[in-house]
Amino acid sequence: MKVVYIACSFTTVWMIYSKFKATYDGNHDTFRVEFLVVPTAILAFLVNHDFTPLEILWTFSIYLESVAILPQLFMVSKTGEAETITSHYLFALGVYRTLYLFNWIWRYHFEGFFDLIAIVAGLVQTVLYCDFFYLYITKVLKGKKLSLPA
Repeated sequence: MKVVYIACSFTTVWMIYSKFKATYDGNHDTFRVEFLVVPTAILAFLVNHDFTPLEILWTFSIYLESVAILPQLFMVSKTGEAETITSHYLFALGVYRTLYLFNWIWRYHFEGFFDLIAIVAGLVQTVLYCDFFYLYITKVLKGKKLSLPA
């Protein structure tokens, strides 16, 4: 299953850089990803469960996932609006994160399992989505284009 996941990831990246290259908006995409990658890498080295390469990489992926939406939110704030499909995509990501929160509650209740790193990172990601959720619910679900208040 992991091989299929990795193959799908590579296919997606290949399509982004080849087939859908013309859709890239370089004028508005000015977010510097190193401002996310470097701090999350440092944090993964400093705060992890076990100082092993795989554990550090897993922790890095959890931290990076929690803030990975920032470039998209930055672009939405810079342009002042988002296409409907982008809004639906961001909302789906938020629902995915909400399901994770329910999973953590379930696992803690029935298994006694509690992973502080994943929970804190998930809460950070959820907080980042909250403002977008409000705009999505008040605008997109009413048939309007998502645009930020002036």
